[in-house]
Amino acid sequence: MTPLTPKEHAEFEAEQTFEKFIVWTKRVALYFGIFLCFVVFACNNGVETGPDATGSKYNGEQYSPRNLKVK
Repeated sequence: MTPLTPKEHAEFEAEQTFEKFIVWTKRVALYFGIFLCFVVFACNNGVETGPDATGSKYNGEQYSPRNLKVK
């Protein structure tokens, strides 16, 4: 086996580093996606149910046009 030239050695190192970068980027993206899914479903997708729900509710009486003076 002949020793590698500096150019070949640099190319070999660059390829290895790029492969490791891609692997770690995929791992981080996967874990981030799993974390976001957990947060969304843990918060019940932003929907509150039950007697103590504080979410926005439509009140038709509040927006009724009975106070408008229509001719």
